[in-house]
Order: sequence, then structure tokens, then C-alpha cells
Amino acid sequence: MAKLLGLDKVWNFFKIIQANGGLRNSLRVLYRIDELKLGTLVGEDKYGNKYYENNSYFFSSNRWVVYNEKVGLDYDGSQVPAEWFGWLHYKTDLPPHKDPNRPKHKWIMDHTENLSGTKHAYMPYSTTKSKIEPWKPPQ
Repeated sequence: MAKLLGLDKVWNFFKIIQANGGLRNSLRVLYRIDELKLGTLVGEDKYGNKYYENNSYFFSSNRWVVYNEKVGLDYDGSQVPAEWFGWLHYKTDLPPHKDPNRPKHKWIMDHTENLSGTKHAYMPYSTTKSKIEPWKPPQ
């Protein structure tokens, strides 16, 4: 009877509010991530990103990442390391910390995010003269 009246949706709403730390913190999470979800914490990477899963959601939205608090609203997909990217996109069902076949070599570089558009972006050095020279106002 409760399901027919939609009371199970209200109950799930209150569970989600409680899981996100109350009404005030839920509003903060909603502002920051644009979505409130209820799930189990699967793991955390060394950058502070937390990975969740809830199989009661649809297939493509049942795994998600909550980025570290220190990046604020300036987060993007390049901040997810490759091993967690594989888990998020169903290349493997095992999280990286539970995968025994994951290669661990000394020569594998540490993950870095895409820095394009920032002051730390890679700018190649060129020795050729540019065809277009910027205008400099007279002084």
C-alpha cells in the first residue's frame, strides 16, 4: 500500500538526506555536484576522490565519483586516475585495490590531470619566426 501511495519515494528521500549528512550538508552537496545519491563507498584514490556504487540505479549511473573537496567546483574527468577510470566505465568489476592482476611496475608514471587552459599548460618552444606578429601600441 505504501508503494502505491509513493511513500517509498519519500522514505528514500529521507535516507538520501541522512546519508549525505543532514539537510544543510545535502544542500551543499547538491550545489557542488548537482545530484544527491545514496550508495556504498567502494574506495578512495590517493588524490582524495571517493568512488561509490549503488546497483539499484540504472546501469550507466550506478557508479560515480565524488571529487576531493579541495578542488571545489573546478573538477573534471581528467582528475580520475586510469585504474579508477576502468572501474567507472565497466572495463572491470573489481576496484583497483581488489584487482590481483593489476600491473605494478616501477616505470609507470604517476597520474596527472589535464592542465590545458591553465597557467601550467604545456607550451612548446619554437625557434621559427612566427608569420603573424602581434601589434604593439606606440609609446
